[in-house]
Amino acid sequence: MSKSPSHWQQHHLGRLSPCQCQWLLAEGSLTRKLVAASGGQFELKILSQGLARVRPDEAKALKLGQRQLALVREIVMSGGAQPWVFARSVVPLSSLSGRLRQLKNLDNRPLGAMLFKDPSMQRSPIEIQRLAPAHINYPLDKPCWARRSIFRLAQKPLLVCEVFLPTFAPFHSGRYS
Repeated sequence: MSKSPSHWQQHHLGRLSPCQCQWLLAEGSLTRKLVAASGGQFELKILSQGLARVRPDEAKALKLGQRQLALVREIVMSGGAQPWVFARSVVPLSSLSGRLRQLKNLDNRPLGAMLFKDPSMQRSPIEIQRLAPAHINYPLDKPCWARRSIFRLAQKPLLVCEVFLPTFAPFHSGRYS
């Protein structure tokens, strides 16, 4: 996601189908839901991972300085060989201490698996936004619905944004797993 969207909202549901609302507002592990919806034909591919400057909207959400560095991981999750969800995780450097150092070495493991196993995990309300292609570091030609929230593990924050791609069939077919 290269540019900052103007604002994120907790309630933006008027233009969404019930199925889209269920996927966007699902509070459990999205990875687990994608694995189920794919019939087990799930794949996670890392597009990039490393230190990067946070975007203004991310800095505001995480209460960081505008030019702050963070560990930024961008992935695509696919079902049945179709890219379904582009995700961007932003982990402030101050969150990468103690047991959370393992976030640096996730490799192809889903972040969600770690988040939802951690008994200290807390999650902010889910915010949703319709993002223009210019806001996403993924080749797209039309806007896509996205959701984001801040997770806290041992009181340390990280931001996760998930963009539902046009090729995500369950989102458009009314199927919910």
